Amino acid sequence: SSHSLSQPEREGMFHRGPGLNLTSGQYTAPMAGYYAFSTTLHIARREPRRKGQGCRGRRLRVLICVQSHCQQNSNLETVSWLESSGDLFTISVTGTLYLQAGQYASVFVDNTAGSPLTVRSGSDFSAVLLGV
Repeated sequence: SSHSLSQPEREGMFHRGPGLNLTSGQYTAPMAGYYAFSTTLHIARREPRRKGQGCRGRRLRVLICVQSHCQQNSNLETVSWLESSGDLFTISVTGTLYLQAGQYASVFVDNTAGSPLTVRSGSDFSAVLLGV
């Protein structure tokens, strides 16, 4: 079964830096070039898991995608397996992407965990132009 990628509910702003649109959660490249992206998300599970829930669907993917094209190769991705203990997880994604001027990159969370998730304050998303 395929899961749609969507940004979770945000607790406070976790984006910073020039070019960031805080309402859409996107970084728009002011010029074409290679950008170093980094995001660290503190993700809370908002309801306790029901007892007897199996190991299926414990995977959590965090992606940084260009132009919201997360299915193509032009993205950065981290996959984390949610341990059975604890309800707060920290997941980081870092890497380099090439953006044309005016293209945007944004953070997506693919939640197959089965519980509602909230991105907590203290999370961040940054982009640095490395070179053209």
